[in-house]
Amino acid sequence: MYRLQRGLIVSCQAVKGEPLYGYHIMHLFAKAAVAGGAVGIRALCEDVQMIKSVVDVPVIGLTKNDYDDSEVYITSTLSEVRELLKTDCDVIAMDATLRSRHNGERLEDLVRYIRKTDPAREIMADVATAEDVRNAIALGFEYVSTTLRGYTVDTHGTVLPDIAFMRETRALTEGTNTRMIAEGGVQDPLQMKEIGLLDPYAVVVGSAITRPKLITERFASVLEENLA
Repeated sequence: MYRLQRGLIVSCQAVKGEPLYGYHIMHLFAKAAVAGGAVGIRALCEDVQMIKSVVDVPVIGLTKNDYDDSEVYITSTLSEVRELLKTDCDVIAMDATLRSRHNGERLEDLVRYIRKTDPAREIMADVATAEDVRNAIALGFEYVSTTLRGYTVDTHGTVLPDIAFMRETRALTEGTNTRMIAEGGVQDPLQMKEIGLLDPYAVVVGSAITRPKLITERFASVLEENLA
């Protein structure tokens, strides 16, 4: 197992409804990201093994599934944790918000299962609020990432990247064994520079690097405004 180093982590994911979904090419994005200086890759469970075969940096694995009885969709259940444990991912990321999970499963039980089954496997808490951060620290997560800020009911409408929340998260993890990962809405190097001043352990960037459709839309919309 690799240990996450400080630096840039690139999220290489293609989900249902996106043009690149189903073509199994995320390992190529990961290879390009590492060539460009990424120190880690964040990826869906089904892509982990292929990505691990072409890069020599840590891979953070996760699942994404929708459930009728819960808003939690990132590594929500024990069965999903078991699937990730079958892969060679170095870190397991999961929704660590205080929201109810599918079938009433509990976050602390998933953490306990990972610790018992594979103590060497590190885990990352995807959070949205300060309360989530405190709980993740109490549960002993190695990493806490601001991934879900703006994507929960109580944080909906937050302008991303939420530098203030990243700063608060960094302060809450100070002096603990949990390292802070900045993630969410990072679009350009100027934002990265500002986030870097917070001294996070690492920063995750996804859409701005690995989602061509969204990148194209950003450029096209600016041009259309000028041509109108």
